[in-house]
Amino acid sequence: MDSIVQPAVTEQPSASRNRLLLAVYTAAIFVSALLLFSVQPLFTKMVLPRLGGSPAVWSVAMVFFQSLLLAGYAYAHLLMQVKSRVVPVVVHLVLLIAAFITLPLGIASAYGEPPASGYAFWLLGLFVMSIGLPFFALAANNPLLQAWFVRTGHPDGHDPYFLYASSNIGSFLALLSYPFLLEPIFTLHTQNRLWTGGYGLLILLIAACGVLLLRSPKIAVADVRTEGANAPAPDVVTRLRWIFLAAVPSGLLIAVTAHISTDVAAAPLLWVLPLSLYLLTWVVVFQKRPLLPHKWMLMLQPVAIAGVIFLLAFGGEQNLLLTLGGHQLCFFIIAMACHGELARTRPAAKYLTGFYVALSFGGMVGGLFAGLVAPFTFSWIAEYPILVALAALCRPTANERLAGIVRWYWLALAVVAVALVAPSYMTGDISTWFEDHRVWVACAVGVLAALLALAFNAGRWKIFATVALALALTRIYPADEGRVTTVRSFFGVHKIVVTPGGYFHVLMHGTTIHGAERFRNNDGTPVTGRPEPITYYHKDGGIGQAITAIRERNGAPLKVAAIGVGSGTLACAAAPGEDWKFFEIDQSMVDAARDPKNFRYISSCLPNLKPVIGDARLTFAREPDGVYDLIIVDAYSSDAIPIHLATEEAMKIYKDKLAPHGAVVMHVSNRHLDLEPVVVGIADANDLKSWVYDEDSGRDADYIFSTDVVISARAAEDVGKLASSKQWEETDPDEKVRVWTDDYSNILGALYRRLRYGEQ
Repeated sequence: MDSIVQPAVTEQPSASRNRLLLAVYTAAIFVSALLLFSVQPLFTKMVLPRLGGSPAVWSVAMVFFQSLLLAGYAYAHLLMQVKSRVVPVVVHLVLLIAAFITLPLGIASAYGEPPASGYAFWLLGLFVMSIGLPFFALAANNPLLQAWFVRTGHPDGHDPYFLYASSNIGSFLALLSYPFLLEPIFTLHTQNRLWTGGYGLLILLIAACGVLLLRSPKIAVADVRTEGANAPAPDVVTRLRWIFLAAVPSGLLIAVTAHISTDVAAAPLLWVLPLSLYLLTWVVVFQKRPLLPHKWMLMLQPVAIAGVIFLLAFGGEQNLLLTLGGHQLCFFIIAMACHGELARTRPAAKYLTGFYVALSFGGMVGGLFAGLVAPFTFSWIAEYPILVALAALCRPTANERLAGIVRWYWLALAVVAVALVAPSYMTGDISTWFEDHRVWVACAVGVLAALLALAFNAGRWKIFATVALALALTRIYPADEGRVTTVRSFFGVHKIVVTPGGYFHVLMHGTTIHGAERFRNNDGTPVTGRPEPITYYHKDGGIGQAITAIRERNGAPLKVAAIGVGSGTLACAAAPGEDWKFFEIDQSMVDAARDPKNFRYISSCLPNLKPVIGDARLTFAREPDGVYDLIIVDAYSSDAIPIHLATEEAMKIYKDKLAPHGAVVMHVSNRHLDLEPVVVGIADANDLKSWVYDEDSGRDADYIFSTDVVISARAAEDVGKLASSKQWEETDPDEKVRVWTDDYSNILGALYRRLRYGEQ
């Protein structure tokens, strides 16, 4: 940026005034960023219960935030085309005050209950009507204040991009403080009040910025277009590349977040980790002397891409640290390389607002692809590998070494592709070998892409082609054994896996088995008759024992409510003459479970089953009070928990619906979160006693799994023989675990307990 010509200024502000300018503008940008990014997890958590706690809520929220960011940047760009110094200050302060009048934050009254379909567009409307104006005003602050700073005549005004780093530091701190400080300590109501107070402080800071601008020497702001007069305007190709470089990491942000939150929890903790890293990349690349040099990131980027291929091929979701750490580390390096290219090619200060419009437009495009287009286009999470492959095209143009070798690369790649892809359509020893070594084959091709970049300095299109082939192999030769069918909806991707030989049909969501059915006996003969409930619902497991005990205690046919359909296994837990009613939010899950080609539980045991579709928290609340002998809560998306079904208020609804001697069974098996004390706590808050079952079946090979189950009732006699069973332990609430409510939950605490105490 040394070539930029600064305007001649005859009235130089004093050193003390320059320090004041820098302090006030930095503070305003910092506070604005703090509010901008703390409201994202705050308000999304408020919205989450409306749609079953689905991780897709955050994906759609990110689309909204990125779209409004573009709108805010465009507004700032247009406002700064006005030659008057007074108009931009007055207009923006009026906008901020108008937005402040709409606070505190709240969900618009017209969006009380979600529709039966079209969730994504309904959510977008909810966000626009609820927080559209205050978020739009915040979104404009960063480019607008930087443009004002340029016009104050400050000595650093010729290259104000360091303020962008300050902005992202505020964003970074806001996001990290939310799950680690704000969420564990404050209720949503308190968080909302604190945020509203911060918004009022920001208005005062921006007013101070406006006053400092208006009092700046006129010559400093007379015609800022003379700055960088010798710097040419960015051409169309450059602007398109800015958009592409911003779109890829933005889309990856949503894809990575969905990938990890599906297998742990749809909660701010898992939302803010990738977003914090995303913002950290902006902080680093726009420093005057980046802590991590761009050339280092370009060298590491192919290795990170190969790492993603490795993680997708091997899975690894059984290991929480690998899931959270591996994917996010690779994402950070890839985003650093992309954003480093943006920082390297940034324009002169006179084109600052246009540059930010291009960045925000690219961010919106990436968000739209990953958050809205991909879920409607693909039956599996295709956006993640697609964006990883596109990341190879974000590299700068390379001068290839060893041209004689690289010259034949395309022919060699075609031969390799045919050799690797063709066996998937063949039988015999070759196909068997590839089936047995599919993961290593995909990883080897991914490593080849990294070597091309590092050893040969190959062109980005060659690296892209190699990466695309490696990622295609992870799809052609998936880590799942057997034949796989995928079904995708707003609530995630369900996989129906037919194991080798057709012995079992298995329902998976993410990496978690949600149900299974045996279709063949050990001798290979077809299973006939009424299907036997297995997985977590076997008669000897916690849920099976609870059903039997309540049935024996009741001495009559049960009236049961089951929240969550899954593969329909519980349909065959019903005895003749009993009344079982199911509640399910995902119609595609019901359709898959009904199809006897997938599972036969419903068609064999309850063929007339008609589940109530919608979020169970809302639909079940409309059921009559005092009628159910047993309520079974088993509503999970992979290992993610819908938090609003595990709060004090939710348990009160369950209690209200129970018959005088009824019981609530909650399935809390989870690899990553310790939920037993949470359920015991919310039950105790409603004057219910709880018994915990935690037994390992030792029969995983037969798809009969260990389960963690909590049964809660008003008195010991209500749970029958379970009260005296050695397998069930009456458990008092843990005083160290704060009761979860609709206004408070602590995913970090549940995660910490699981990591510390394991599977106790």
